[in-house]
Amino acid sequence: METGNCRRSVLLTEKFENRNSKIEIRKSKLENRNSKIDDGAFVNRKSKIENRESSAPPVFSLDVELLPPGPVSDVEDVRVRLECGRWLMERGDFRAEWDPERRRGWVRQTAHPYAIDSVLRILHTLLLARQGGFLVHAASAIRDGRAFLLAGPSGAGKTTLARLAPPDVALLTDEVSYVRAKEELQESEVRSQELEARSEEGGGRRQEAGVRSPSRVPRVPSAVSRIPNPEPRAPAFEAFGTPFAGELARLGENLRAPVGALYFLAQGRENRIEPVREADAVRALLQNILFFAEDAELVRLVFESAFDFVSRVPVRRLVFAPDARVWELIGTVASG
Repeated sequence: METGNCRRSVLLTEKFENRNSKIEIRKSKLENRNSKIDDGAFVNRKSKIENRESSAPPVFSLDVELLPPGPVSDVEDVRVRLECGRWLMERGDFRAEWDPERRRGWVRQTAHPYAIDSVLRILHTLLLARQGGFLVHAASAIRDGRAFLLAGPSGAGKTTLARLAPPDVALLTDEVSYVRAKEELQESEVRSQELEARSEEGGGRRQEAGVRSPSRVPRVPSAVSRIPNPEPRAPAFEAFGTPFAGELARLGENLRAPVGALYFLAQGRENRIEPVREADAVRALLQNILFFAEDAELVRLVFESAFDFVSRVPVRRLVFAPDARVWELIGTVASG
């Protein structure tokens, strides 16, 4: 039997599915420059905002209700939680709900683009957590077929480096980078989990039959993961162009590329690259990852993705002066 809160959630979902304002995000959304959400998108309540360029089914679909100026929720900071199988998201300027099984949801917000931008960021962090990926505070750009992540908090120099990029550099974002494990790596992990589950099931049957099963051996990180800044290996992660813009206020390019390296930014008097210990790399990466949900399982998955990323992608500290010549260094470290 549904609780009162769960029933209320279902009724709200049904209510918003009948509205005409709609946002659909398809699998190619982050590679499509023609889907732009700005102030003009909120002028007409009945206008439909969606990406129709892909024949794939939408990753998620949102029905949006615009409200008059004023607080929408009494929650000041972002809160994201799972209740009754649905994700609930709220902040002072929006309330939203998303059903991951049906891939549908609704948003109630004031007519401000930052509200829907925040909802989209939250939803993508939830999706990426199960795909071996994450959103990270980093500019990212492609050069010579590789994507380079330039990470750091506000003021670290992400937008400065984006402005200094030479003409042959394709900018993916100057603010929040979209990073995901390559599909073959995701499929390999799924197969590994299935084999492990079968092994545990078989061990249970052996014990029931009176056959002693060997104690479970904990997973040992590969030799590569124990070596700070290991030698380059085949790229295992990709970076995508995003609609999440910073000071440059422009969408990322309609591109994706394997990640060649991650740099943590530090401003200085000269341009140089410094090594980073693996433990420090993981710690710094986690400090820059965006994640909002109060969910132990997804937090664990994000931690695992961060450790996996650092074990597979070269990580360095980039000390730089505001000089375009720094881009001569950026491409010198790359996996693959």
